[in-house]
Amino acid sequence: MFPLSFLRSSLIENLQKKHPSVSPDGYICPKDMRAIRTERIQDLLIEDKGELSQLENEVLQSFEEHEILAEDMNKKFEKNLTFGERLADKIAKFGGSWKFISIFISIILSWMTINTVSAFIHPFDPYPYILLNLFLSCLAAIQAPIIMMSQNRQAARDKLQSDYEYTTNLKAELEIRQLHSKLDQFMKKHWYRLLEIQQIQIDLAEDLLEQNHKKTKDE
Repeated sequence: MFPLSFLRSSLIENLQKKHPSVSPDGYICPKDMRAIRTERIQDLLIEDKGELSQLENEVLQSFEEHEILAEDMNKKFEKNLTFGERLADKIAKFGGSWKFISIFISIILSWMTINTVSAFIHPFDPYPYILLNLFLSCLAAIQAPIIMMSQNRQAARDKLQSDYEYTTNLKAELEIRQLHSKLDQFMKKHWYRLLEIQQIQIDLAEDLLEQNHKKTKDE
């Protein structure tokens, strides 16, 4: 039997956590001593793995929060748009497409053809196509402010996006610093645990050598 004081303080603390009735002034047999040391090594490895999993979960949670922020920003902007603003965006989008250009050119050519080539009916807008010019002027007068409205809204969206990116980058930088700090703490604890495991393994090896030495003497 050996006094418990022969054990390392970390082993005694671990033993008292699992068996509160154990007294520091008590005694322990060699078999139980080896079992306690082996159990302590297992506990250290489990704690090490658990802390690493927690660190991984925090990193994943950080990415999920960034995705939620991006989704909320887009939904919030779209939700605040009025019917007129949505209509202006659709008109501006259609006015900047090849489909609109094709239709517009087709209408102008048809208009000019009907009022120029027609020999059977009286042209309703003969050359120099005053009615067509009036129509184009009205279209340009209406389309220009609609496009400007859409551009102003796009500028507001860009500003909101810029503010969001600044906030996200700042938050990411702070989280990276926090994760680096936690990683440093984890590495320190990891090295302390490895050192303790190595010391316990040395104690176990010394006990085995001592037992083998005693057996050799007895023989």
